[in-house]
Amino acid sequence: MNTPLTPSRPMGRLFRYLTNYRRKFSLSVGYSIINKLLDLMPPILTAWLLDSLMGEGPSWLLPGDAWSHALQVAFLIVIIFFGESFFEWLYQLGFRTLAQQVQHDLRMDTYRHLQEREIAFFERSRTGNLLAILNDDINQLERFLNSSFNELLHIFVLVIFASIALFAENWQMALVGVSAIPFIIGGSLFYQKLIAPRYARMREAVGELSSRLENNLAGILVIKSFGTEKYERQRVEKTSEEYRQANVKAIQLNSAYVPLIRVFITFGFAGSLLLGSYWFIEGKEGITLGSLAMFAMMIQRLLWPVTRLGAILDDFERARASAKRIFGLLDSPKELPIAQIPQNPAPFVGGVAVKDVSFQYEAEVPILQNLNFQITAGQTIGIAGPTGAGKTTLIKLLLRLYDVSDGSIQIDGIDIRQIDLTYLRQHIALVNQDTYLFHGTVRENIAYGKADASLEAVIAAAKRAKLHDFVDGLPNGYDTIVGERGIKLSGGQRQRLSIARAILKDAPLLILDEATSSVDSETERAIQQNLEQLTQGRTAIIIAHRLSTIRNADRILVLRDGKLDESGTHDELIAAEATYAELWRVQTAPESHV
Repeated sequence: MNTPLTPSRPMGRLFRYLTNYRRKFSLSVGYSIINKLLDLMPPILTAWLLDSLMGEGPSWLLPGDAWSHALQVAFLIVIIFFGESFFEWLYQLGFRTLAQQVQHDLRMDTYRHLQEREIAFFERSRTGNLLAILNDDINQLERFLNSSFNELLHIFVLVIFASIALFAENWQMALVGVSAIPFIIGGSLFYQKLIAPRYARMREAVGELSSRLENNLAGILVIKSFGTEKYERQRVEKTSEEYRQANVKAIQLNSAYVPLIRVFITFGFAGSLLLGSYWFIEGKEGITLGSLAMFAMMIQRLLWPVTRLGAILDDFERARASAKRIFGLLDSPKELPIAQIPQNPAPFVGGVAVKDVSFQYEAEVPILQNLNFQITAGQTIGIAGPTGAGKTTLIKLLLRLYDVSDGSIQIDGIDIRQIDLTYLRQHIALVNQDTYLFHGTVRENIAYGKADASLEAVIAAAKRAKLHDFVDGLPNGYDTIVGERGIKLSGGQRQRLSIARAILKDAPLLILDEATSSVDSETERAIQQNLEQLTQGRTAIIIAHRLSTIRNADRILVLRDGKLDESGTHDELIAAEATYAELWRVQTAPESHV
């Protein structure tokens, strides 16, 4: 897959998605900071309460005895806890809503980019890997924004506020207490450096596993028909084992982080309390029972959450690995150049000119070589030739799924590279030999691309495609669900539905690529009888293995080895006694007539 290995600043680019919601983000950050400040008040309140009971309460309390002071502090505790809960609700609502919105925006941007990629990109990419990026990787970023980012913000506020409170109370005890923080931060950064490649491998492994599972589920019929369940189970097991091992390597490092960090915390916590206890016993000025309790609680609140830094960095690296894959995909360049100022034929009538066209897939052997022919608007042209002659490739070039290697293809006198891609494809109706139906109803599939079509128009198209009688006999008629990829329909029924879809589109250029290859002989004859009606008033290009399908075409082009071998009507080509005549004789061998 053509994606940069190291997209620039992936996490910075993720946060740029928040700029569209700057006000909501700023408010959520504000709510989170206020919540954390309120959350850090209990140690100070406890100190005030204890000092009040000892007759050394803060001067701002209203005059009274120890009990009235305790009531005042208790009342303040209730107010602070209510405020903390209220602001927690606000910031959680804000951050979670933002995470969902960024997830949606990022997924749609990635999907939009995928839709704009050329067909060659999908032919060399694994569907399961792309699905893993669209689902798992984007969800990983959503989880980071949903919780881990806020935790990081809380630790930042915690370190600043707690440090100020501790140093204001007693800088010597504070210095001993926070002495563990540099070791915790250093250890966390070292841990991040070690864990990053392990999470990158995890994301690659989950993409490979998704691809394997998607491939096998899509090909379950082939697997069962060949009896290769054991072989495929072994392949899935191997890929799943690689993913498991990648996880285990990350878990081994992750599990060791917190126990090691706790060692540093123990020394800081015990050291500050020991020093404070000694000074309290010695009667050092400024060291009260309340201040000692405040130190104990605040040091604990400061140091223990810092151990979460490893888990947060853990989530950060998971998110960073996913962000690299996502933005690597978004950074992959589109290979089909887009005309800056499109020249769209108006009206689009479907005249085609193929001029000196050569084409090859990347560095492979040329598929088409110096191809030249013209199709007048309104003509029906048949294209025949042996397997591998380049017939289907020519259709891909007409739809501009690929660009020609040399030469040009013009429609109505304009090079298709200068025509807006959407406009071009909206005016071409394709019936492919590999029919793809979407999960939905028969009506929805026939009206695909023309969702506003009336039921009457859908039925009319189905009748012309010889599909109506079959659909009419279904329990739910045109509202019958066809299943994923049209699994509930036979190959012939799917192909007739595809023909009905093309008829309803009513495009000026109709392309039938082996459109009758999967239908029975009776249906084929019915479609052939209506072929003149189907192609009336439009340009039609019909690729057919069964030459009887194109017998009545205005002209037949015969391709061989990527070159135009013959051109003429059916009778002219039979009389020429060359490639076409040979193919015709092979197909009509049991018959005694031409």
